[in-house]
Amino acid sequence: MNRTKNAKPGLLLALTPVVLTLLILGTQIFYFGVFEPHIPLAIGLAITSIVGIKLGLKWKDIERGIFHVIHVALPSVSVLVTVGMIIGVWIASGTVPSIIYFGLKVLSPEIFLAAGMIICAVVSVSIGTSWASVGTVGLALMGIGEGFDIPAYWTAGAVVSGAFFGDKISPLSDTTNLAPAVTGTNVFSHIKNMMATTIPAMLIALIIYLLVGFFVIDTQSISFEKINAITSALDENFYISGWVLLPALVVMGLAIKKYPPMPSLFAGVVAGGATAMIFQGHSLQSIFDFANNGYSISTGIEEIDTLLNRGGIQSMMWTISLILIALGFGGALEKTGCLKSIINAIKSKVSSFAGTQTAAIGTAFATNLVAGDPYLSIALPGRMYSPVYRGMGYSTLNLSRAIEEGGTLMSPLIPWNAGGAFVISALGLGIADGNIENLLYIPLAFACWTAPLIGIFYAFTGLFSPKATDEEKEHWESSGEAIAEFNANGTPKVEDTDNDNVGVDNDSDTTKS
Repeated sequence: MNRTKNAKPGLLLALTPVVLTLLILGTQIFYFGVFEPHIPLAIGLAITSIVGIKLGLKWKDIERGIFHVIHVALPSVSVLVTVGMIIGVWIASGTVPSIIYFGLKVLSPEIFLAAGMIICAVVSVSIGTSWASVGTVGLALMGIGEGFDIPAYWTAGAVVSGAFFGDKISPLSDTTNLAPAVTGTNVFSHIKNMMATTIPAMLIALIIYLLVGFFVIDTQSISFEKINAITSALDENFYISGWVLLPALVVMGLAIKKYPPMPSLFAGVVAGGATAMIFQGHSLQSIFDFANNGYSISTGIEEIDTLLNRGGIQSMMWTISLILIALGFGGALEKTGCLKSIINAIKSKVSSFAGTQTAAIGTAFATNLVAGDPYLSIALPGRMYSPVYRGMGYSTLNLSRAIEEGGTLMSPLIPWNAGGAFVISALGLGIADGNIENLLYIPLAFACWTAPLIGIFYAFTGLFSPKATDEEKEHWESSGEAIAEFNANGTPKVEDTDNDNVGVDNDSDTTKS
């Protein structure tokens, strides 16, 4: 295939569109106080395109790069559409209201945050998708937290910690399969290796949430009249029963039987629709409306109405449009070589395993930050750093763990990233309405950001940092895997790799987390 020959951007030129975009984005969010990253990212795409044309690319080449990355991430959009339907239909079926009702009856405020994290983790591991976990069980937990007068950002932090923990170690998750695929490792060996950072991070988060529940949140001021009003209103407006939890059990059962995630999620929509008609008395036409436009109710209880008036495909359009623009920006950065130049500059400065591991985590996070897509943040660093690990004699299991920590786990903590945008939209955090306070969920999602720090600690101490086995080395030789050569000062030689096809094989059955 013929490729357009063009100049490679130097580090300063490569950083220009990234820095300018982040400045514009920061002005929009923190100066104007408006969380609408769409236009700043669109401007960033335009700036990057100008850089590409300056380097000798034609617009057709840049356009091809943009749409290639969008194509790679289309499974993300399909999951968003399906989860939008699930939210609307599962509220109508009584599934989400029943979880809220039972949660308010069974859980205590002291253990709520810790329990919420564990519940989301179990569901996410079972179904292999953090997004569906956040949009269903996570949404119900937001309602329980509202009943306990716990700030929304605390509840959201616990939900995100649990849901994305599950996504990281579920063999059904696409990112969990993608990371070992791009680094040449086995998915189950990858999951086993991630336990070294995942388990301590979850334990740290669990302890913090328990301490907050017992010593920080003022449980004495919780209004049990408010809780009784919420449960009574739910009981009056929905048929509350264990039977209406059937849609959730259907999705979990199909996922455990290793059915593809997308059909499993859509089966949850169908089961939710049937449950809504049988137990809640809704018509088929109403089910279609809930799936498209979301559920609508007026109980007179503001907390319930705010929480349950949501869902549907149309509710996801704000998030989908943001993701598409962010993906376009990431595609333009990748096609123009800006991302590759930045990564190569980082690679050329590291000469130790600890530095390389830290750089890989940081690169995955930075790609997430500027490109807005978890796929790209895993695929690009995974491909570019693999030869360096092989040249050092270290197992690429270290790399697959690093890019999951900087990619999967950091995705929900970046508001304009696909993961962050979904969390904000699905949990109703109100960021788009100027309620910037709810961004506090980012530092409160302890499991997400402590895992990378633990990974960096291991890299510097040598703990849980496996060297390549003889079997791995034989595999590298037999398969012709690239192995980096090193300069006299110990830094890896920067190869001019072609990353035009940085994407993922989307013919697999996995879908976006």
